[in-house]
Amino acid sequence: MKTYKTIFAVLVITFALSAIAMAQTPLTSLDGAKVDIQAQHGKVVILAIGASWLPLSGKQIDYANILAKRYAGKNVVVYFVSTDSALPKSKNFAGNEDIRKFGASNKLAVTILRDPDGSATLKKFSVDEIPSFVVLDKEGNAAGQPFGGIDPKYDITVPISKVVDKLL
Repeated sequence: MKTYKTIFAVLVITFALSAIAMAQTPLTSLDGAKVDIQAQHGKVVILAIGASWLPLSGKQIDYANILAKRYAGKNVVVYFVSTDSALPKSKNFAGNEDIRKFGASNKLAVTILRDPDGSATLKKFSVDEIPSFVVLDKEGNAAGQPFGGIDPKYDITVPISKVVDKLL
């Protein structure tokens, strides 16, 4: 019985520490500045979560730009969150300059943030596919489920805008 209690205690502590670490995982700008997307109280935050190696991320950028233009001057911030690995030995590695070039070649008009390990944001907001969009309310909480996948024949900005409009 003592062994089960010890194992249970270790599991609880491990889970608690990983939850704290995930809650505090800051994203960084390509200039290295830490950005706490959940600490932008009073603003609705739209995260376009993608990767430079993913072909559909180009279409996702079009949608992110549309949303940024639609909500310009309102309490809405749009970010592109790159999940490209920062580890040079990873098959999904992209350096900051690679990500900058990707943004420039696709005419990205929003700030690019980098997920430091490539998956913390996915785990934190239960994103199971990229590209995806996540909307955060004015308190920094996820507003509903992620908008996953991009179908070039379907304008995903419509359902995202409905959520954002309700939050404003």
